Order: sequence, then structure tokens, then C-alpha cells
Amino acid sequence: MKSLLLPAVFAVAAGLTPGAARAGCLAGAAMGGVAGHVAGHHGTLGAAAGCAVGHHEAKKKASEKQAAQTHAATPSNQSGPSQTQ
Repeated sequence: MKSLLLPAVFAVAAGLTPGAARAGCLAGAAMGGVAGHVAGHHGTLGAAAGCAVGHHEAKKKASEKQAAQTHAATPSNQSGPSQTQ
């Protein structure tokens, strides 16, 4: 019974999380679960930690992408002659 409960909890949690966070959590949980299992049968702990790290990385990547788009949309003032004194 316990082995069926954990995947159900992760599925519900993944369904409630928004886009980028969900993708980061699922990928991180998959890698963390495997690593935790290999490291000593701690797949659940590895999946939880992997989800947290994956969520953080996805959030960081999304914010960097937004900053790059904002920077690209801003017109630069380098078209005229420079006036240095």
C-alpha cells in the first residue's frame, strides 16, 4: 500500500504546480529518486530533494529567460556618435 501512495502524492503535487515549476520538479524528482535509490534505498528522500532542486533551477532559468527578453526589447542608445570628454 505504501508503494502506491507515494507515486499518487507526487502525481497530485505535479498536477497542482504551474508550468515551469512542474517540469523542473518532475525532472528533478526522477533523477533524485534514482540517485537516492542507488545511494542506499532512499528513493523517496532523493525524489523530494530532486523536486526542490529542479523547481529552483526551472524558476532560475525562467527568470533568466524573462530578463533576456526584457533586455532584448529595450532599445539601446548606441546608434549616435559618442561624446566623451
